[in-house]
Amino acid sequence: MNVVGFGKDDIDNVLSKLTAQEIDQLAFGAVQLDARGTILQYNAAEASITGRASKDVLGRNFFRDVAPCTNSPKFKGVFDAGVRKGDLNTMFEYVFDYNMSPTKVKIHMKKAIAGDSYWIFVKRL
Repeated sequence: MNVVGFGKDDIDNVLSKLTAQEIDQLAFGAVQLDARGTILQYNAAEASITGRASKDVLGRNFFRDVAPCTNSPKFKGVFDAGVRKGDLNTMFEYVFDYNMSPTKVKIHMKKAIAGDSYWIFVKRL
């Protein structure tokens, strides 16, 4: 069993070695996006946090279609700035509240080690 620590600097290295099934077993939410915000991967922990099944969100825009509460300068603005620079690695607290009870979370956004994708990690507080 792989132990993956939320917020670790080398999380992208660890994730690059995991299968989709192993990412699905992480204890925190993991959403992989392309540069436009299209969801490429959405693990079981994230589905548990938001109440949205992976099969229902894959291929949809995270900021517009799935979590419009994140379509703000504090969240999407940070994501877009990191994508433009090609360097995304930031952590902050946020409240998810779209079609769910307000849930305080810690967010870690990180550029994937390979390819042109980005991770949003979500941990309930």
